[in-house]
Amino acid sequence: MGIVGAGFAGLSAALTLARAGRSVIVFDAMRAGEGASSRNGGICSGNIKFSFATLIDKLGLERAKAIFSEGIAARTALIEMIDEENIDCRFKMTGRFDGANHMRDYDAMGRETDLLNKHLDLGAYMVARHQQRAELGTDFYHGGRVRPDIGGVHPAQLHQGIYERALAAGVTVIDRTTVTGISRNGHGFTLSTARGPVKAGACIVATNGYTDKVTDWLRRRIIPVPSQIIVTDTLDPGLMDRLMPRRRMVGDSRNLYNYYRPSPDGTRIIFGGRRGADTDDEVRKCLHLYHNLVEIFPELEGVRLTHSWWGYTGYCFDYTPHLAVHDGIHYATGFCGSGVVFAPWLGTKAAHMILGNKQDAHSQFARKTFPARPFYNGKPWFLPAVIRWYALKDRFSYGRRY
Repeated sequence: MGIVGAGFAGLSAALTLARAGRSVIVFDAMRAGEGASSRNGGICSGNIKFSFATLIDKLGLERAKAIFSEGIAARTALIEMIDEENIDCRFKMTGRFDGANHMRDYDAMGRETDLLNKHLDLGAYMVARHQQRAELGTDFYHGGRVRPDIGGVHPAQLHQGIYERALAAGVTVIDRTTVTGISRNGHGFTLSTARGPVKAGACIVATNGYTDKVTDWLRRRIIPVPSQIIVTDTLDPGLMDRLMPRRRMVGDSRNLYNYYRPSPDGTRIIFGGRRGADTDDEVRKCLHLYHNLVEIFPELEGVRLTHSWWGYTGYCFDYTPHLAVHDGIHYATGFCGSGVVFAPWLGTKAAHMILGNKQDAHSQFARKTFPARPFYNGKPWFLPAVIRWYALKDRFSYGRRY
C-alpha cells in the first residue's frame, strides 16, 4: 500500500492498514507532520462550515443531522483512540466558547443552539454579555455560546503518538521525499520518487493543503488557505485566570475568524486566525493577529510574543470534507480547518474502503460530487480579493451565521 502524506490522515490510514496485515509505505515531501497536523491550534471541534440551519435548508433535516452526527462521531473516535492507544497529547475536555462579534451574531447563535440541542442534544448554552467574564476576560464580544462537548490537544504530540504507533505496526515512513507521479500499473500503482519508483497495490493521497501537481485531479479541487498562529510569552497565573478563567477553546463569529486557547501547559495564550491570509509576509501576518489579540484583551498591549508560525489548511469549494475515489486512487482531504478531528477519521475510512470493510468505511463525506472550478489549477489567485471582502464584512459587523 502506498500513501502520500504523513500527517494525521495518512498515518491513521497507514496504521489501520498495517494492523490489518497490509504492507504500507508512506511518503511525505516534508518531515512527517510538518504541515497542518502539527501547525494548528489543537482544537478538537469536528465542525462543519455550514450552520445546521443552512444545511437543513439545503439538504433537509435528516441529511443535516447525519452530517453533523458524523462530526460528533469523529470527535468521539479521536478521544477513544487517544485513550486506547495511550497517547500522551494533553487532551482535555475543556468546552469551547464562541464569541459573538455583533448582537446579530448572538441572536443567530441562539437560534442555531436551539436547533442543535433539539436535534443533537449537545447541551450547548448561550452566555449573555453581562455574564461573559465568567467565560472569557473581555468585554469585546456581545455574549456567546458554550459547547461543552469540545476539547483540545497538543497537536504535535498527537501526531507523534500516531506516528510511533504506525512505526510499531510495521509502517515504513519515508519523509523529505516528494512523490512526483502516480501511474496505474496493471491492478496497482507505481509511485515515482527521487529515490526511485515504488509499486503499490492501492494508493491513498492525503496531502490536503499541501497538494501539488502529483495529482492534478485533486489539485483542481483543493484550495490551500493560509492560517497563522502567534504565542504570547509566559503570562502571570493571575492574568491567565482573569483572561481565560475556564481554560476553554475559543472561537468567534468573524468571517476572518480567530481561534485561540490556553497553551497545553496553561501558561500562555495561543492565538490563531485567518487575518493575514492574503499575504506571505510573516511580519504582516503576525501584526494582524497581534492587533486582534490586543483588541480582545487590552491588558496584553505590549506583551512579548515568543512564537509565530503559519501553514496551509485545505478547503473545498463546497466547504465540506471529502472521502473520494478517482481513477482508483483514494483521497481523504478537504478538512476545511477541522483536520484535528476529520483527518484521522477520514484517513481511517479510506483504509477501510481499501480493506473492503463497507460498514466501517461508510461516511456522509463519501459523495460522488467533488466540485472543481473552471480555470482553477490549485493556485488560489482569487484569495486576496476574498480576504478583503471578508475583512470589509467584518468591519461593518456582518459576521458568519451560526
